[in-house]
Amino acid sequence: MQIVKFRGIKPEIRILGVDDGPFEPDYSGKVPLVGAVFRGGKWLDGVMVKSIEKDGLDVTECLIEMVRDSRHFGQLRILMTDGVTFAGFNVFNAKKFFRETGLPVISISRELPVMANIRRAVKHLPEWRERWNIIKEAGKLYPIKTKNHEATVYMQPVGVGRVDAGEVVKLSSTRSLVPEPLRAAHLIATAIVRGESYGRV
Repeated sequence: MQIVKFRGIKPEIRILGVDDGPFEPDYSGKVPLVGAVFRGGKWLDGVMVKSIEKDGLDVTECLIEMVRDSRHFGQLRILMTDGVTFAGFNVFNAKKFFRETGLPVISISRELPVMANIRRAVKHLPEWRERWNIIKEAGKLYPIKTKNHEATVYMQPVGVGRVDAGEVVKLSSTRSLVPEPLRAAHLIATAIVRGESYGRV
């Protein structure tokens, strides 16, 4: 797979951070999916909202549609996601997204995923082999220190090299351990569901 090579990471690089809203364990139905458009880690330029099925298989197509239909599409340079699973185990296929949009993806995890636990959980769902294969093929996880070079998060780049991805993550992590586009998306998605934002402040 070819990758996008940046000629230097600009301070105002346009990043779309995506996170989903919270839900109760026994909930079934739609879950909000929020995209926050940021210039680097400083300015919020826009917000996008869609919905996906809990434990469904529609998040990849939803994100492709979200990006393509957006007035920001021409300026976006990176999609940043909170992991590769949304709304339970609605698994995001970053490689397909990159092929169809041309936008590289950086998935961020606060902790190193335990693959054996994930596989056991996925096996209880329909089309579990498809979900599991997407997770396995999502790419290598790399540790990276962000806020104040103290704590470590893990990034999973697709369509962009490790060095460029690391620069984008550090540049956009201005106020917390996680990059600002993801923090904002999380707060907005939580407010949509709970009526008030919380977490990752």
